Amino acid sequence: MSDIRRTLLFLHEGDNILLAMKKRGFGANRWNGVGGKLEAGETIEQALIRETQEEIFVTPIDYEKVAELDFYGKDPETNEPWQMFVYAYLCTKWEGEPTESEEMKPEWYKKNSIPYDDMWQDDEHWLPQVLEGKKIQATFHFDEKDDLKSHDIKEVVQW
Repeated sequence: MSDIRRTLLFLHEGDNILLAMKKRGFGANRWNGVGGKLEAGETIEQALIRETQEEIFVTPIDYEKVAELDFYGKDPETNEPWQMFVYAYLCTKWEGEPTESEEMKPEWYKKNSIPYDDMWQDDEHWLPQVLEGKKIQATFHFDEKDDLKSHDIKEVVQW
């Protein structure tokens, strides 16, 4: 079985958060953080840094895990179930300027104007909590149309 672990990182500065429009592949045409799959032999932290460098040409320096997210769904073409476990981080210090790549187009948003209607349906349930300083563990179930069917979110004190 392939590794189901993924990384997700949001640059965060004061009242602003960096989102990126996914331009191709899984999640295309949705705003999200940056991140992706772990490569063979890679740690979560190594993947987090590599993916951020590849997608928006920034190197995370000061970042903190804020969520562990477990996703379940069904492939619309094969009807086969899938699972994805995501380690989400907020980053408050980085090197470089967020720049568009072939895969992602970054844009800054005020925390009170995040475009949740153009994001995954789960984001509006957990992202505001981590932006308030909470750490969470959550499970989300999607149907074959990527519609959110259920979720369970718990605050954690420490990892």
